[in-house]
Amino acid sequence: MDYGDIVISSSVPRLVRDSNRFRQVITILAKYGLARWLVAAPIPWIRKLLRDTEGHQLTELSFEESVRCAITELGTTFIKLGQILSTRADLIGVDLADALSELRSHVPPESVDSITETIERELGQPITEIFVEFNRDPVAAASIAQVHRATLRDGTEVAVKVQRNDIEQQIRTDLDILIRIASLAESHLRNIRHYQPVNTVAKFRATLLRELDFKREQKNMFQFESNFEKDKRVKFAKPFPELTTDRVLTMEFMSGISLDSKQSLEDEGLDTLQLAETGAKIFLEMIFRDGFYHADPHPGNILVMEDGRIGLLDCGMVGRIESGLRDQIENMLLAVASGDARRLTRSVIHIGSMPSDFDEVVLENDIEEFIAEYTTCSISELDLGSALREMIELIRRHHITLPSGITLLLKVLIMLEGTSKLLDPDFSLAELIAPYRWQALRRRYSPWQIRQHLEDHARDWHDLMRIFPSDLADILGRVKRGRFDVHLDHRRLDSIVNRLVSGVLTAALFMGSSALWSQQVPPLLFGTSIPGLLGCVVAVFLGLTIFRAIRRSSRIDGD
Repeated sequence: MDYGDIVISSSVPRLVRDSNRFRQVITILAKYGLARWLVAAPIPWIRKLLRDTEGHQLTELSFEESVRCAITELGTTFIKLGQILSTRADLIGVDLADALSELRSHVPPESVDSITETIERELGQPITEIFVEFNRDPVAAASIAQVHRATLRDGTEVAVKVQRNDIEQQIRTDLDILIRIASLAESHLRNIRHYQPVNTVAKFRATLLRELDFKREQKNMFQFESNFEKDKRVKFAKPFPELTTDRVLTMEFMSGISLDSKQSLEDEGLDTLQLAETGAKIFLEMIFRDGFYHADPHPGNILVMEDGRIGLLDCGMVGRIESGLRDQIENMLLAVASGDARRLTRSVIHIGSMPSDFDEVVLENDIEEFIAEYTTCSISELDLGSALREMIELIRRHHITLPSGITLLLKVLIMLEGTSKLLDPDFSLAELIAPYRWQALRRRYSPWQIRQHLEDHARDWHDLMRIFPSDLADILGRVKRGRFDVHLDHRRLDSIVNRLVSGVLTAALFMGSSALWSQQVPPLLFGTSIPGLLGCVVAVFLGLTIFRAIRRSSRIDGD
């Protein structure tokens, strides 16, 4: 895979340039790792030295809390990495994913002079000519940007999202360090190599650099506004393209009661169950109808406005469902609904990346138990969040890696149910999803869809028949000229073949020597065949040597 300008091998100038930050990263990681080792140490004064930035003793933290605190202390880039990894429970496990989903940037706001300088540089005008009023105190401050309330010259209330100064350079430096650490892990830790850390960090790099471009968030807002143009239930902030650049995003200001404030919603006399169902339906329509959805439905991003509409904030993180991914999701949904463990197993195998020691029978047995547990209860009683968590953990136990689009969707559904249950504990997301199963069946077997499949298959067969004669003629020509070669790409086969041959020869030597010994082939010593005895001793020595080599190789692989 081409990672563009990512350089995996260490470069001396870059290492010198990033040495201070690299040392800081390693020091923080070592500090939290050291705390895990010293949990049982009976040395109180050492344990008291190990504290996080808030004064908590590190030795009292769980593994998940230690990881979360270390990431928080490392800053912006690592916090964003943790937030993205929280969507990959198939890689890191459900407990750690839940811990990382709580990551929030708590940073002091940047000075208003610096923010003003950025706005004027990006928009090319003095701030007094753009806004008649600009609130110096930020409405929200995060690690990458902060938001200020302002008023345009025509009286329109707007929110101005401004990127922090030098944040891009800091992020690029941290990304270089992450690539270097991932490369070391992939080279020396074979139990981690299966998860492709370099590839994972490369994808994270692309995601984070896209998030630095506010014009992408503006495009997302326009897309949501188009998809819900006639929908009176939901409101997305309208962006102002003429006042938006890569580092400044100007949008309509939306005010309301956050879903974080359940008591305020109840004080206003609002029906919280109705709000939960309306909000969930909006997200399900994004997912199943549009294939383009808001991927961060935590309560702070959802407002209830004065006119009763639900306002959605922060459209920077979105998910997309292409037609192929939609078919895979529908296959899994239909398999679960029908209780077909075999079909669900085949769907998981089809979409996932399997390890070399994968056992399909064991996976199918585990999925049968999973389906049996969750299909016995009614839809209204089904805890979808728990079911999805258990399914992810099941897949992770078999070391199966799912596509990032699937894991992001599962994470959004879990978050969506959790947010909705904050409003009403009796809320059931499974009940709202049930009708989409029938929609999937109708869509799949509609005349238009069948025609589309036939056209796709006809096109594939046409392409095959067009190239097959020429390819076959080329192969036959190479065979006739004696130039047909088959190239095999193998990994570490030399050592394996050598051990196999050594094992066969050792077994043959032992069997032959045993025959000489049993037949008392001379010369004899105390009635024992000397050639037979020596052959058996040599065979046993060779066998132990091969056994030690195999054990040593297994330990290296385990590391």
